[in-house]
Amino acid sequence: MNDIDLTYTGKYIPLSREELIQKLDDALTQSRFEHVLRVEQMAFELAKQNGEDVEKASVAGLCHDYAKQRPDDDFLDVIKKYHLDDLLLHYGNAIWHGEVGYLLVQDELGVTDIDILNSIKHHTTGAKYMSKLEQIVYMADYIEMGRDFPGVEEARKITFNDLADGVAYQTKHTLEFLISENKPVYPKTIDTYNAWVNGSNIK
Repeated sequence: MNDIDLTYTGKYIPLSREELIQKLDDALTQSRFEHVLRVEQMAFELAKQNGEDVEKASVAGLCHDYAKQRPDDDFLDVIKKYHLDDLLLHYGNAIWHGEVGYLLVQDELGVTDIDILNSIKHHTTGAKYMSKLEQIVYMADYIEMGRDFPGVEEARKITFNDLADGVAYQTKHTLEFLISENKPVYPKTIDTYNAWVNGSNIK
């Protein structure tokens, strides 16, 4: 699984790939750690296919869930420290680990590249505008090879055919799931739907 042959240049994170992987192993449970390795692998493949920087894809893929298993108080402290939108206080880890967690990646791992940070920030909610790297991480998290849910094979097929169509597919089906479960919908997810799904050919 962890067979990517890649030496970091130091442009995006002041750690080697091996050092970053060790920090993630320390921060996450075994199952979550294995997930981030699979997301890195999928992001790496999508980056190659779509002409994106594979090192950036590797860093973003590995770091996307860095804060996933932090206690709520860590996120509340960051929301207060950075004067983030009070709307975030009405949500929990499912939103926080991206929308707030990217700041922990910046502060604790030394990532300063805005494209990587936005990829981490938006990997769950999406955004009205997403760069190629943001789209890649959004989809890699959804279709990594450990995922097993109805429609995942279709999602993989669509994504490898057209990345933007993959974004539309995930966004539509995630929103349908949230509605069917009577779950709250973070406003940015609605923005993502309106920007990517409205007018697309996704079914």
